[in-house]
Amino acid sequence: MDYKLKKDEKLCSRTAVNLLFDEGKSLMAFPLRAAYRLRPRGEHPVQFLISIPKKRIRHAVGRVTLRRRVREAYRLNRRELLQAPLNDAGCGVDIAFVYLDNNPAPYSVINERMVSLLQRIAHAASEAQPPVNEEAGR
Repeated sequence: MDYKLKKDEKLCSRTAVNLLFDEGKSLMAFPLRAAYRLRPRGEHPVQFLISIPKKRIRHAVGRVTLRRRVREAYRLNRRELLQAPLNDAGCGVDIAFVYLDNNPAPYSVINERMVSLLQRIAHAASEAQPPVNEEAGR
């Protein structure tokens, strides 16, 4: 299995990020919050971003450490928990993970909460109506 995170899986588009926070839904599993937005399946089925606010974690070393922990938890769990249900539903998703706690959490806690969030997002995707693909009707 390929567990690599590729560059095209990162959510970089300013427009997509604004849509995600304006129109998306939010789930919480402390110390993480996930904002997600279901969309028609495109070239990249899942795109994500990670935010560790400077207001919460003051030192850059702590922010980098937490960003690595969150990314690793996502990387190891995304295939079986998120991508398979999204393929079945025929939709894609943009996700933003935001760290909420003022203190760094150990990897085991972050991994446990990441699993919970990904399962809930996959459940929401499987229950959602299939997104309308404008090109399909032409």
